[in-house]
Formats: sequence, structure tokens, C-alpha cells
Amino acid sequence: MKTTSVTPTDIKKKWVLFDANNLTVGRLASEVARILRGKHKVNFVPHLDCGDNVVIINADKVNFTGRKWNQKMYYHHSGFVGGIKQTAAKDMLANKPERILEHAIKGMLPHNKLGRKVFGNVKIYAGSEHPHEAQKPVASAPIRLGKEG
Repeated sequence: MKTTSVTPTDIKKKWVLFDANNLTVGRLASEVARILRGKHKVNFVPHLDCGDNVVIINADKVNFTGRKWNQKMYYHHSGFVGGIKQTAAKDMLANKPERILEHAIKGMLPHNKLGRKVFGNVKIYAGSEHPHEAQKPVASAPIRLGKEG
């Protein structure tokens, strides 16, 4: 018997379309991160980008559970002393709704060169239109919304 190793030429990438309408941010982000990494494939290897490309539409219609719209804060720092700034989730949704999903997905990917490369395979759009019709994205399987049954 021989052990086969997956090479970059063996990897077949598809395009997957997610509709974020009324989906919880964390549940959607974890499913997208799994697809981006390629963990749903039989020939997954942790050191290669073997995941699929993902297109997310309706990012402006995502949901949070509980009171996260007012309580969840996003922080960034200018680099200068005292330069930390914070934005509430409801303000982020009003100004740049794509950033909410970008932040959640990026946190679920590896924090190294491979994670940065894999993050380039996700395209997020606030509306229902996207410019990737030529790639023929396949609609994803429905995601469970929460406690069922």
C-alpha cells in the first residue's frame, strides 16, 4: 500500500454562494470558515489551501443573538498613544455591514500566512447582487438557525 499526499494540482476549487439573510453571524461564520479551509473535503490537508471560494450576499441582513447589537464592540488602534477606537455592532451594520462578517470569519481562520491567503477566497456583499455569476456559484446547504426540536 502507498500513502498518497495531496499536491496543489490535485485540488479542485468550487464557488459556493451563501445568503446571509436572517442568519446568525457566528453560525454563518463558522460554516464559511469550514468551507474556506476545505475541512468538508475528503482530501483535506492542513498545510494547503484546499478549500472552496465563497460568495456571501445580503450581509446587511445578518442577526446577532441577545443584546449584542448594542453591547458588542469592535476595536481598532491607530498606532499612537491613546489611539484606540471602538464601534458598536449596530453602527458597524449601518456604515460597513461587510466588516461584521469579515471580522467573524477572519477570527475563525488560522492566524498565519495560510489563513491570510485563505481569507482572500471570500467575497462579501451587502446587497443581493454580486459580480461572480460567471463562476457559477452553487447555493450552500441551509444553515441551522438555532435550537430546533
